[in-house]
Amino acid sequence: MIRYELSAEDLADTRFAISPVQELVCSVWALRDPGRYTLHLPWRRAALAALDPDDLALLLSLVGNDRGLPDFLTPRPATFAPDLAEQLDEIRRTPPDLVERDIVATHAPGPVPAVLRAATLSDLADLLGRYWSAAMAGDWPRMRLVMEADTTYRARQLAVGGARLLFADIHPNVSWADGAVRIERMIGRYRVSAAGRGLLLLPSVFAYKAVPPMSSAEAPWLAYPARGVATLWHRAVPPGPDVMAALLGPPKATLLQLLAEALPTVELARRLRVTPGAVSQHLRVLHAGGLVTRVRDGRHVLYRRSDLGNRLVEGA
Repeated sequence: MIRYELSAEDLADTRFAISPVQELVCSVWALRDPGRYTLHLPWRRAALAALDPDDLALLLSLVGNDRGLPDFLTPRPATFAPDLAEQLDEIRRTPPDLVERDIVATHAPGPVPAVLRAATLSDLADLLGRYWSAAMAGDWPRMRLVMEADTTYRARQLAVGGARLLFADIHPNVSWADGAVRIERMIGRYRVSAAGRGLLLLPSVFAYKAVPPMSSAEAPWLAYPARGVATLWHRAVPPGPDVMAALLGPPKATLLQLLAEALPTVELARRLRVTPGAVSQHLRVLHAGGLVTRVRDGRHVLYRRSDLGNRLVEGA
């Protein structure tokens, strides 16, 4: 068990942060252990396809046999949402003795993999930068929204029920009692007094359980599974005709369906068997809403779905 003892001042200094490098490093678990990360299989397939084989081998070497990760790769954020480049610079400034300590502790009692032993600190920081560009940058805005929604929920829990309610549903392994946060079922065992350093809480897309640092020398922080991760890779079902009609009204929905090709008002009126005036009225509304474009061709004005209109019809 790991126990964080918090004074009233530490509890008042408890805060949240969203850490890009924390997510980046924790995502290596999903690459290594897909059975534990079935929700992330769509992301994993795309990531593996984008990664260089040598980079993948070095990334996987970061994870210990007990799924530990070196603490120096997840520096404690000083702000709510630090920039990845800032965090990578902080990693590059890690003292060599701490790098050695964390890598050895991650793989103890076994040996450090040769590919990892041959890598420099600069190699590892550069690796994380390439990994971010290949596998994480495009999905980060959606991941961040999930984590921000979690922090909003947790802040409400704290406001309504204090620390007890805040920690009640972070994870089954986490509990609050007698001025301390307890994290059960951990490989490591230590007891730490926050001693004025507060507690940092990090919602995570890739943490499969509550994750504190491996070393008791680190200032107290705790990553935990964010709420709503199951919705992250969900793709909305394209709207059917009934949904389009409910949104726009049947005449406008029908017009939008017809305008996959450029057509004049008179042709639209003929196909719909209504007057050109009735069609023009609906087209004005669709054009004002950015759903169709128009261009003059001789005596006629041709209408066609815009990119926004296409996305609406196709459910993109």
